[in-house]
Amino acid sequence: MKYKDYYATLGVDRGASEEEIKKAYRKLARKYHPDVSKEPNAEERFKEVAEAYETLKNPEKRAAYDQLGRYAPGQEFRPPPDWGDRFAGAETIFEDLDLADLFEGLTGRRRAGPRGEPGPQPGRDYEAAVRLSFEQAFDGAEIELDLSVVEYDEQGVPHRAPKRVKVRIPKGVTDGQQLRVPGKGATGANGGRDGDLYLDIQVEPHPLYRVAGQDLYLDLPLAPWEAALGATLTLPTPAGTVSLKVPPGTRAGQQLRLAGRGLARPGAGVGDLYAITHIVMPGVLDERQRTLFRELKEASNFNPRAHFEAEARNSQ
Repeated sequence: MKYKDYYATLGVDRGASEEEIKKAYRKLARKYHPDVSKEPNAEERFKEVAEAYETLKNPEKRAAYDQLGRYAPGQEFRPPPDWGDRFAGAETIFEDLDLADLFEGLTGRRRAGPRGEPGPQPGRDYEAAVRLSFEQAFDGAEIELDLSVVEYDEQGVPHRAPKRVKVRIPKGVTDGQQLRVPGKGATGANGGRDGDLYLDIQVEPHPLYRVAGQDLYLDLPLAPWEAALGATLTLPTPAGTVSLKVPPGTRAGQQLRLAGRGLARPGAGVGDLYAITHIVMPGVLDERQRTLFRELKEASNFNPRAHFEAEARNSQ
């Protein structure tokens, strides 16, 4: 069996806390996810990171891993003589196994019942990274995941096997959120409950909308006359276009609120959409337009820098 340094894979110290391990995993999972990463060998690195995290996030597995001792990465080794009795519970589990399969085998140990018969054993939990478009996150979606899982033969020896899982993503999920899907993990043994599937959600950014909690923010360009005189505009939202009334005298940076046009969250209502106003000047003016702006200049006593002059007087 070849040794793998799971702590080095995640880039953490051996004394790292559970939170530090989880933070390191999420950072590396985003970096090497095959759907988005342009790093060389991204898929292989992603699997290595997931394997390391699967062991170190579990206190029992981590304790068993630490008891193996330290070796050079890739070095052939065998666990200490009593390791199987204390952790694996089977002498043959060391033969022809990858280190990841060895630790998968820890969850397959059976607890004896009151008369020595095997007791119920819950199935292990799975964790997978899921990348969604903004539209899928907003509307919800049904997706299929192809997982590589561990199954056990009649002798209790673990083997890698593919598994396809169909899950429903609820409306309003956000980037960085973790979803629990009950019963979609490994099958329990001897009447034990099935494990759960945990989804680490990654949402692609949208060119128009920015997400803050349940609320959405949209930049709204206005022509000077629209801001000054007011206007009724057609505004895009994730659920379709709406009519928005811009009041006269609107200033740059104002937030115009559209209630209930944000992200839904089960049991928590629906967020709002805020249009942030920006005053945009036309790039080219013809002579007629220049004349109109000169007339406005002559007719107006508006001074946008009056506070500068007030500050200058106060400082004298």
